[in-house]
Amino acid sequence: MDGSGFWIAAALATFCVGASKGGMPVIAMLGVPLLSIFTTPATAAGLLLPMYILADVYAIWLFRRNFSPRNLKILIPAAAVGILLGFLCISRMPPEAGKLIVALVGLYYLGDTARKWLARDHMARPADVPRGVFWGALSGFTSYISHAGGPPYQAYTLPQMMPKMTFVGTQAIAFACINWMKLPPYIAAGQVTWNSLQHVALLAPVALFGAWSGQRLVRWLPERVFFGVVRAALGLLSLRLLWEVARAWGWL
Repeated sequence: MDGSGFWIAAALATFCVGASKGGMPVIAMLGVPLLSIFTTPATAAGLLLPMYILADVYAIWLFRRNFSPRNLKILIPAAAVGILLGFLCISRMPPEAGKLIVALVGLYYLGDTARKWLARDHMARPADVPRGVFWGALSGFTSYISHAGGPPYQAYTLPQMMPKMTFVGTQAIAFACINWMKLPPYIAAGQVTWNSLQHVALLAPVALFGAWSGQRLVRWLPERVFFGVVRAALGLLSLRLLWEVARAWGWL
């Protein structure tokens, strides 16, 4: 993992991680596939986790005044349960199964959104404990497996119709907590090592620049355009994951 191709992919993946922490939707999920060209997905996830944590610190500072306390109180404990389940299941579950779960969650949300639009149901759905516990646990589970906790989070929070910056800030703080909770089991599983930590010093400026760029772009985008981008990115990502699963399982 020391060729120029690896470092270009690592820089691009790190920028995507940083930009997502600045508020750009779903883009961080490009990181693991990019690095997986040069290493295994599990190793790629371990290499990127320190970058996530570094960018999380900056993201919390960026959005320290914009978040939903009620959502965080529900989502963070639920995500801890999902992370524990992910740690217990990862050795028994094929990677494609996690991708399939994430893809189906994204498509479920988009299908439900289309149904409500056709029915002219534009009422915001407030945060509630039963749904928050379910989607929060699923977000922690999929985040542990492949840093793919975004779609379950969005399936729960987008129907609330929070203001743009509150939506982004809640996401930044929730996933900062999730990533810190993932660190001990990643170390125990050998996915985060001294070698992966050494990459932090070299790639840290890229992660921070990505977070700054993402935050500037989010502030510039009109709210309606921003949420349109979120939904479009979620749909494209879900379809791509389904395609990867279909290829891996010989359906194509």
